[in-house]
Amino acid sequence: MRYEPTLESVSSHPLPAWFENAKLGIFIHWGLYSVPGWAPLSGDLSDILATGEWAKWFANNPYAEWYMNSWRIAGSPTQRHHNETYGADVSYFDFAVDFNKAAEKWEPAEWADLIRGVHARYAVLTTKHHDGFTLWPTRTPNPFIADYFARRDLVGEFMTAIRSRGLTAALYYSGGLDWTFNDTVIQHIADISKAVPQMPAYVDYANAHWRELIDRYQTMILWNDIAYPAATDLNVLFADYYNTLPDGVINNRFTQRFQLGADGNIVTDNFHDFETPEYASYPEIRAKKWESCRGIGASFGYNRNEGPAQHLTVENLVRSFVDIVSKNGNLLLNIGPMADGSIPALQRERLLGLGKWLDVNSKAIFDTRPWVSADGSTENGIGVRFTQRETNLYATLLDTPASHTLEIKGLRCAAGTTVTLLGEPRPIPWHATDGGTALTLAFDLAASPAHSLQFTPVPEYQL
Repeated sequence: MRYEPTLESVSSHPLPAWFENAKLGIFIHWGLYSVPGWAPLSGDLSDILATGEWAKWFANNPYAEWYMNSWRIAGSPTQRHHNETYGADVSYFDFAVDFNKAAEKWEPAEWADLIRGVHARYAVLTTKHHDGFTLWPTRTPNPFIADYFARRDLVGEFMTAIRSRGLTAALYYSGGLDWTFNDTVIQHIADISKAVPQMPAYVDYANAHWRELIDRYQTMILWNDIAYPAATDLNVLFADYYNTLPDGVINNRFTQRFQLGADGNIVTDNFHDFETPEYASYPEIRAKKWESCRGIGASFGYNRNEGPAQHLTVENLVRSFVDIVSKNGNLLLNIGPMADGSIPALQRERLLGLGKWLDVNSKAIFDTRPWVSADGSTENGIGVRFTQRETNLYATLLDTPASHTLEIKGLRCAAGTTVTLLGEPRPIPWHATDGGTALTLAFDLAASPAHSLQFTPVPEYQL
């Protein structure tokens, strides 16, 4: 169909199957902030969402990609670090020279191989973050700073490398903040609305960039951030996008009036294909498709301060991922490369750990849909998450049972149901109990963050 530039028309866009089925994407935050690669260790966003202490958050921002803003807050740890390390006379914009030099060493094929190796199905690169530096030599250059873009076409090389591995390539763009157009220092959540550039020159600038990313690079996601200038007719942009790339998807961060919900999700005022809670999940199955984005650590951009304590363990990463998928979500898991494009060892280790688990358990994740319930448990309190694909139900145990017998509460299997453990071909004997279905394993369970059981056909569920 052809889309018209109206809310009614763009709202008829169906969610493409590729995004519904993908489940796992890799986010990449890479830019000038990767040169200093520094932020204080002050917890992650979920801590702030629980307390609401936004002034404390921005002064001690653990997001290294916010370095430019944090550096401009008087007395902040980032400002002290910058002055001690580089000197007060060194501008943030001076990092452009260092970044361009370092980025010459980048090997895009190494990223693509890693992303494919962990079974992710799509990848999203930050093309311009809030500092305004673009990772491609744009045809619409920054009007205030000469040559404020990457010398290499990093965006183009990324898209080519990702697609060459059979993956979906997509792009992020900070439409709501650009500190070269509006240099308001953000010290509280209320400051964000004041910092969104609203002048006509920026409207034209941001729209021109998005159209480049669509027409030149065919991004399969419009992953906007924060907000968007109010004078833009987004229905025109969205209709043109869907008419160019019908299987593209648009996130919920094009809102023209910034508002953050209590759950950490941006409240939008226009059509979107999916929601984007950040460092957050949902407690229940959602009818609307969603995508949880987060770093492996507390920062999206590379932060040299982060050690093992700040990184998700493989166990927590796997269990969080399973939980998200069971509730109709995708996980967009971020890596923050160093300035030369190399991926820090701890991030690589966690990614490979997730990939190793998916080597065995991918059937319980990819191409699945939520079941009638996301959550369950065993008789001993081990959490269970359910997913369904065709005639198969997958019950993923979020821990390893202490014995060879276990009962999954609430499952009612029909006679002739086959139960297997993914990675183990031998059927598992079962019998009905008053409370559910009891299983007897004839083999030891290997150590794993989670164990996925397959039931064929799909049982009924009774609490």
